[in-house]
Amino acid sequence: MDTPQNGIERRKYHHVRAIFEDAYQLISPFFAKENRWGNATLDHLAYRVLRENYPELSFEEVHVLVVAAKRVFTELQTDRS
Repeated sequence: MDTPQNGIERRKYHHVRAIFEDAYQLISPFFAKENRWGNATLDHLAYRVLRENYPELSFEEVHVLVVAAKRVFTELQTDRS
């Protein structure tokens, strides 16, 4: 089994990790409760914004960014409550 002690890097999407903070700033408003439309989130717009701003990313990388950003947003909102 690969563990951090043996030095094998298991993480993928290093480019995604490098741009996460900037991408998060772009798409975090789409996750806010006050920005919902008909009580539905606007996640699909987050995908569109990322594709427009980072055309070099694959669909899989965009998906990873949206899912990770939504998780961070949700955790931050929970901590503030």
